[in-house]
Amino acid sequence: QVQLVESGGGLVQAGGSLRLSCAASGRTSYRMGWLRQAPGKEREFVASISWRGGWTDYADSVKGRFTISRDNAKNTVYLQMNSLKPEDTAVYYCVSDSTGELGMWDYWGQGTQVTVSS
Repeated sequence: QVQLVESGGGLVQAGGSLRLSCAASGRTSYRMGWLRQAPGKEREFVASISWRGGWTDYADSVKGRFTISRDNAKNTVYLQMNSLKPEDTAVYYCVSDSTGELGMWDYWGQGTQVTVSS
């Protein structure tokens, strides 16, 4: 079992920055990441990182602006979001893959709202 607790969301102006945190408990996951969903839109992949090696992957829409990282000692993953745009507005979910199967996000956090004003 894995429990994910997110924090760090909020309201920022366009061009600003936020750092999201996700504290994980339970067994170590193979991979952790972030998904987001805006009202009326499909769920969208944002970024992911392997727990042991730290290999990262990003959606094209956030490359160069967002950075995913992890602190193994704290069992915490972060998403540093810079140069935020209004289109980044969404609920951001921390997700975990405990199976090792690509794209199999079997654990989700509660979500944290990110709102970027123009």
